[in-house]
Amino acid sequence: MKIRFLFLLPLLVSLVPTAPSLAAGDRFALVIGNAKYPDADAPLKEPLNDARDMADELKRDGFSVEIGENLTGDGMRRAFDKLYGKIKPGSVALVFFSGFGIQSARQSYMLPVDAQIWTESDVRRDGFSLETVLGELNTRGAGVKIALIDASRRNPFERRFRSFSAGLTPVIAPNGTLVMYSAALASVVSDAGGDHSLFVQELLKEIRVPDLMAEETLNRTKMGVTRASRGEQVPWISSSLAEDFSFIPGAAGSRPTTTTTTAPPPAPPVVANNPPPAPPAPPSPPAPAKPADTAAAPAPPPPPPPAPAPSPKPQVEAALPPPPPPAKPADPAPAPNADSGPSAAALAEDPTIKGLTAKIAANPDDVNALYRRGQVYASKGAYSLAIKDFDDTLRINSKDVEALNNRCWTRTVVGDLQGALKDCNEALRLRPNFVDALDSRGLVNLKSGAVKNAIADFDAALKINPRLTSSLYGRGLAKQRNGSAQEGALDIANAKAMDPNIVQEFASYGVR
Repeated sequence: MKIRFLFLLPLLVSLVPTAPSLAAGDRFALVIGNAKYPDADAPLKEPLNDARDMADELKRDGFSVEIGENLTGDGMRRAFDKLYGKIKPGSVALVFFSGFGIQSARQSYMLPVDAQIWTESDVRRDGFSLETVLGELNTRGAGVKIALIDASRRNPFERRFRSFSAGLTPVIAPNGTLVMYSAALASVVSDAGGDHSLFVQELLKEIRVPDLMAEETLNRTKMGVTRASRGEQVPWISSSLAEDFSFIPGAAGSRPTTTTTTAPPPAPPVVANNPPPAPPAPPSPPAPAKPADTAAAPAPPPPPPPAPAPSPKPQVEAALPPPPPPAKPADPAPAPNADSGPSAAALAEDPTIKGLTAKIAANPDDVNALYRRGQVYASKGAYSLAIKDFDDTLRINSKDVEALNNRCWTRTVVGDLQGALKDCNEALRLRPNFVDALDSRGLVNLKSGAVKNAIADFDAALKINPRLTSSLYGRGLAKQRNGSAQEGALDIANAKAMDPNIVQEFASYGVR
């Protein structure tokens, strides 16, 4: 049921001799800093400086480093292929990425500077899945795989499709992997406006501390970021390292006794995402985009999740988002339009809408501009305007299944359930097993009280994509209404663990 929408510069290569004391083998690193995204209002200030400093530090630590700045999709693809080609059995492979990232279908994607994100399929087409990258490194024989991702930024692609969830999502990585995000799952942080990010400042400081294992280095980084941000930014760590590894070659093989540590367990990955005690932030109402329950202090870490049984249900890694940042004084809200969304004046001044409207004025039958403007309207809650644009899109091409699905969902939200069902049925007639239309039709059936049909639609969607959180949550609600309270509660709990915003999302559809 998605509103479906959703980056070449020459690479600088510097080779550094491998440290002879590293038993795991050669060390290779790919460092990417993407700052100039055309869809953003201005270039990001932090990624290039952060990438250069990370590359310099990794060279000092015995890594053969390749650095790329403002890479397009082709540039990133070549850079990853070059890294894959260097890997030998037992190698250490490290990827550092700073730029924009986005989650789609429960995977995290690193975006090149030329990404064109309008539908969710665009994310998978233009972005680079972190899971895919780690899987390829593992296939090539890398013994230790490390990913340091500073991409939990509020980005210009947000809310172009209905099921968008902020920030990044848990990564299901092979054994021998250490992953760190600059912020908690499903949360974002804003660039501080300085030359370096808080995350990279703390990371570099800890990497330079001798006699630390890598997990210890990242845990200390997490504590430093949490303290410095007063709990507003809490990095996320997942580890399945099966051997000790240190960024500094020749570090002691045992961990310092002055810090709390645990031996790394075998797969599945262990998630560590609970911050140490931090000074409380000044009391303030939670930010609108975060669910109310994120204001609570993080709980002690839960036990590692069991290995998943063969089932369409996704593996859940428990993780809590950080407390919301202090709220800024709100600007006076514009008068709402008929959908209780932004005013017509505010919509008209939106740069994306303004550009699409100009294209439509020049060519009233510009089907791509009409469809995209409909997506933007829907993402902003201007549902009647969105439906009108989808109407015009379908007038030009009555077999546009994406427009049919989006109009189905939009009609569902406004309560036109009969029209919505007709749209979803037509989309599925034209494209059988269209997962987003199955998801949307499940919502239609859920709102109309046809809970058995809703369960069937959500089951079908989850069979195709077991990580589709909206179908998992919707199925949970439907099961509860159908009398299966325990099964429904399990689906709901799993969905909420995967996406803490899912309850708020469904409430915005009128489903509680």
